[in-house]
Amino acid sequence: MSLKERIQHVEERIRAACDRSGRNPGEVTVIAVTKYVTTEMTRSVLESGITHLGENRPGVAVPKWEALGGQGVWHFIGHLQSRKVKDVVGKFQYIHSLDRLSLAQELDKRAAAAGATVNVFLQVNVSGETSKQGITPGEAEAFLREAEQYPHIRIIGLMTMAPEEEDPELTRPIFRRLRELRDELNAKGVTKEPITELSMGMSGDFEVAIEEGATWVRLGTLLVGKGEET
Repeated sequence: MSLKERIQHVEERIRAACDRSGRNPGEVTVIAVTKYVTTEMTRSVLESGITHLGENRPGVAVPKWEALGGQGVWHFIGHLQSRKVKDVVGKFQYIHSLDRLSLAQELDKRAAAAGATVNVFLQVNVSGETSKQGITPGEAEAFLREAEQYPHIRIIGLMTMAPEEEDPELTRPIFRRLRELRDELNAKGVTKEPITELSMGMSGDFEVAIEEGATWVRLGTLLVGKGEET
């Protein structure tokens, strides 16, 4: 299947998921996870009209970013080490993996030095799996209140990863809980501005995530294929 065909197939599935849940497809943005494909394939993704790109390794992403002249909107979607923040700020407009206050502090420092503000998602480990990063849902309110002291990061939403399940329906409670947590935090007025975004859903479960309120879905192989494939 060509890149164009894969994109059309994904768009159809997004529309169907939105129809089932009474949502507008315009509320859902696709991030093409290009971390396993070449610079040329990433260029093809941009030329196809998908502008949001997801990467998780600065050492791989930065040369790609430079080769593409900074085209596109770049999302850092993996665990971010504090020592790598300097490589990310100024290139990645979104960070999906804020999981500790020390990282918030470093992001704020580097963004201030660059005269920028970074959009971030608070990563929440809803499933409780020890293999996954993120704070617990119960820690979210206190974390957000503490993070208010960092003016150069803008927490726009929450992110989570569901367990890999053969039946995507089994992931629904995870996505539903993240949406409910966002709504609870907003009802309490924890942040100065409401947090509106939900980054959740990958190739195997994005339709369920959309039905539960995802505003950003992160799609890799399903969308861009593997390795050199075009």
